[in-house]
Amino acid sequence: MKHAKPTYNFFPHQTEKVVRALGKEKLLEILKSMLLIRNFEIRAESAYQQGKIGGFFHSYMGQEAVAAAAYSAIGKDQWWSGSYRCHAYALLLGATPNELMAELYGKTTGNAKGRGGSMHFFTDRLLGGFGIVGGQIPIGTGAAFTVKYAKNVKLNKPVAPCEISICFFGDGAVAQGSFHESLNLASLWDLPCLYVIENNQWGMGTHVDRAICVEPIAERKAPGYDMQSYTFDGMDFFNCYAGFLHVYEEMKKNSRPVLVEVVTERFRGHSISDPALYRSKDELKFCMERDPLLIMLKTLSSMGMLSEQEYLAMDKQQKEIVFAAMKFADESPWPNPIELEEDVFAK
Repeated sequence: MKHAKPTYNFFPHQTEKVVRALGKEKLLEILKSMLLIRNFEIRAESAYQQGKIGGFFHSYMGQEAVAAAAYSAIGKDQWWSGSYRCHAYALLLGATPNELMAELYGKTTGNAKGRGGSMHFFTDRLLGGFGIVGGQIPIGTGAAFTVKYAKNVKLNKPVAPCEISICFFGDGAVAQGSFHESLNLASLWDLPCLYVIENNQWGMGTHVDRAICVEPIAERKAPGYDMQSYTFDGMDFFNCYAGFLHVYEEMKKNSRPVLVEVVTERFRGHSISDPALYRSKDELKFCMERDPLLIMLKTLSSMGMLSEQEYLAMDKQQKEIVFAAMKFADESPWPNPIELEEDVFAK
């Protein structure tokens, strides 16, 4: 079944400007991070299918440009929150492939000692992946309140240098009450929260045009909350980077919330157990022709910064890092049941 797509007013493409600003070395580092995310998801999916990973698993394949661009443009020292599709954020924000893979395996060396699983990764800046649809939106809003409070009140302890809160969620979360209540408060109180709708076209198996009554989403929703909005091409790192950088600079000046819609595609089903039969092979093939990794490769190759052979070598290097993480997870110990209630704040 084909779906009519709305006309998106994407943030102006500034590929050459972004390339000049970042330079070859930085761009190759960013591409490495995207390749690490892709390889981590591919190998973890394989481990899941082998029965080494239980519970839920939501792949970020196809959306790598979004997280990589936001991180590159805005930096680590913010408050970050996201959905259950959270592996990329954790990798970018400093969690190691070893601890994340071990967490997926349910091992004690994992990111949350094997207790959180795929949907609940954390770092000192990532407030967590959230399994409840829209559950992270009030959390991201609260983090923005913390930023504003810390700036306005003299506290008796060092204040983190974060300037904004950035909250990621899918198109399906826009229909939740928490989305509307949070945006209303953020606008009323001038909270510096960057709300990012990762519109990958599908909320589980329901296409966005059957679930959300207006499109483009941010462009139509933001005015109701007296909020600025932007729409980015989520398959193109360069467009996302230019957009996120622009928004961040504006927010540092006015500390106002902003609603961004990033139009992207996921290359897998909603979760690994979802065969995605609601999307035809032709539709999937069409969206994969705009693979964010291929767009990066083509752009850097056209500017003489990267050859295909160098790209393949880089991909192999990241693949080996993930294989080593799988070995680490395999060899790590299982949690001791006696420790199950440790670190639990309420029983």
